[in-house]
Order: sequence, then C-alpha cells, then structure tokens
Amino acid sequence: MAELIFRDEVYQIIGAAMEVHKILGPGFLEAVYQEALEIEFTLRGIPYQSQPKLPLEFKRHPLKTFYVPDFLCFDEIIVEIKAMKKCGEREEAQIINANKTARKRLGVLINFGELSLYWKRYIN
Repeated sequence: MAELIFRDEVYQIIGAAMEVHKILGPGFLEAVYQEALEIEFTLRGIPYQSQPKLPLEFKRHPLKTFYVPDFLCFDEIIVEIKAMKKCGEREEAQIINANKTARKRLGVLINFGELSLYWKRYIN
C-alpha cells in the first residue's frame, strides 16, 4: 500500500506543476517556476510552505544546519523542483536524503527543464 500514500495530494501537486509547465514551458530559471508554482498552489487551494527550514538530526543530536526544500505541501510532502535538461542520480539522492533526515514520508521531484514535465515520487 506504500504506493497509495498521499496519492490524491500528489496528483494535486503534479496537476499544478503541469499547468505551470504548460504555460511557461522549459527554459526558465528555477526561481521562475518556484514563484509560478506558489501562485498555482494558492489558486488550487493546495496547502504549502515555500522554502521552510526543516530541522535535521544526526544520531539524535540536532544539527545547526536546516534542510530547506523548495516546498513542503500538506505538511508531509517535500517537493523539490529543478529546471535542468535531465535529472540524474544526484537530484534523486538529494530528495531521498531529504525525506529521511527531515522525517517526512514522501518526496516529489519535479523537473520543469524537460520538454515534457518530469516528476517522480520517493517514499521514505
């Protein structure tokens, strides 16, 4: 049943990203997609925090450094956006580690830089 975790919420997030990608297309800097996605989340009533500081721990010791994802949606879904030709292992490792260290159950990687919107779910 892990694949069903936050299924409807992820569909809402991806629907908003698809709308942004449909209108803007690839080729902009990540900051442009960040701002446009904030607007689209607001228009669709998707609860989100933009670039929240999430506390990190190492062996149960709090770190001074925070993890700052692009978005935290529905208080549990980390959303990382990219604007590059293709996402690779580094970008995937980033969201996997982010989920684990921030203790969130689900992450979504979205890349606006490709001709078709790329997205992938990562379950912790």
